[in-house]
Amino acid sequence: MGVSLPPQLHVFVRDWLSGNHILLRSAHGHVVVDSGYHKHVPLTLALVASRAGLDGDELALVVNTHCHSDHMGGNAALKRAYGCRIAVPAREAPLIDRWDTRALLLDYAGQRAERFTVDERLDEGTVARWGDLDWHLLAAPGHDMGALVFYNPEHRVLIAGDALWEDGFGFVMPPRMDPAALPATRATLDLLAQLDVACVIPGHGEPFTGFPAALERAYARLEALEADPVRMARHATKTILAFSLLDRERMPLRDLPAYLDRAALFADLNAHYLHMTPVALAQWLVDELCRVGVAQVVDAVLATRHRN
Repeated sequence: MGVSLPPQLHVFVRDWLSGNHILLRSAHGHVVVDSGYHKHVPLTLALVASRAGLDGDELALVVNTHCHSDHMGGNAALKRAYGCRIAVPAREAPLIDRWDTRALLLDYAGQRAERFTVDERLDEGTVARWGDLDWHLLAAPGHDMGALVFYNPEHRVLIAGDALWEDGFGFVMPPRMDPAALPATRATLDLLAQLDVACVIPGHGEPFTGFPAALERAYARLEALEADPVRMARHATKTILAFSLLDRERMPLRDLPAYLDRAALFADLNAHYLHMTPVALAQWLVDELCRVGVAQVVDAVLATRHRN
């Protein structure tokens, strides 16, 4: 991966349907950060149990940077397999406790996850000891308003979740949907800019060392979103459908307008910003996803170009 990490830390790089997993080994109990998407649970279990993972050891704790489906989807399965505890950001815990599928962007966004119970709440501003390393738990709202990032100053490692990628960050709700999201995203970037970071482990993509350049790109993207909320809504709509397509792999074109209406996040984005009929919205999304190479139409079916 081209970066130097502490020997007790191992990153399983996944894809855009499942967030990366970080294994932190310790004689006091191994910890896994983020568990991927529900569809990929068999691979998640195999990776965690592999020679590069636990290799016959037990798992003590699963930690989530935030509770979107691609980061918490394997929690329940890991708890069944190992009897481990599950820790989530304190602001996310009530959503999990009542299984708020709208706030968690599950059925609201056409996504899924197996329900689990929370054993520990992670409070911002505290320090956790995982993998014999001290991790500072820092609030990182924006993409997810309850998200945390984990920073180890000794090795200058940042576990960033979806708050910072090498080329941006996770999608952010436009102002009419959540007026706090954009200002929170800027505040998070400002907080991260104060850290001395040698290596970033993002929620998606390879770990990277170019922290200042990544921050510069993230700020540029944020400024573009702030300047054009309609563009922001278009991006969010395309991103969420692309994720759904990675999950389902094939979506008949005739069913797409009804699906967009049923997954209410699409309907809300459309009502606030796009103002299209369901049929027109479906056609626009098909054209856009095919134009950027994410999807293709085969025999009246929208199909992913990526294999899962």
